[in-house]
Amino acid sequence: MSEEEIFNKIANIIEDRFEINRSNITLNLNFKNDLDADSIDFVEFVMDLEEAFGADISDEDAEKLKTVGEAVKYIYQRQN
Repeated sequence: MSEEEIFNKIANIIEDRFEINRSNITLNLNFKNDLDADSIDFVEFVMDLEEAFGADISDEDAEKLKTVGEAVKYIYQRQN
């Protein structure tokens, strides 16, 4: 899966979970600052990522994901 495909899949998850217009989702979008995601929102989002990509994301790794771009890169680098 390309980084663009991963971005699109993540953007769809964000659009659904955070009810944000798709056109406002960029690689620089910050989960906490731009989406006002609290810790529960973010944990649920990470669970959505795990389900969508068939990945296990450790709590330590999840804490490092601050932007959409970082999430895309993380998934891309850990593909089978």
